[in-house]
Amino acid sequence: MNKLQIKENLEKYTRIEECPIRNIISHFTGKWSLLILCVLSENKTTRFNSIARTIPDISPKVLTSTLKKLEDEHLINRKLFAEIPPRVEYSLTDKGRSLMPILYNLIDWAINNHEK
Repeated sequence: MNKLQIKENLEKYTRIEECPIRNIISHFTGKWSLLILCVLSENKTTRFNSIARTIPDISPKVLTSTLKKLEDEHLINRKLFAEIPPRVEYSLTDKGRSLMPILYNLIDWAINNHEK
């Protein structure tokens, strides 16, 4: 890579509104988002309390806000059933499922490099 190509690449990432890394990856990264996506990938549908039990150190407030963010990004679906008490189930969208092979590679890398 020559100096001009390096300069162009650096400029591309400093333009906040055009940066692919900032504008794509930021939508699903965070302390809890990846874990929630992994939990949802293991089941066709998952209820709120089941997610909370699987990730016991997440508060209900943070879980709710993270699920809402993932729903806003079209990575998960939220289905509310008109029952008493109300039942809500979450599942991955096609977009969310398309992300999982990439996340599995990241998980494999993390497992292989955790001790190092």
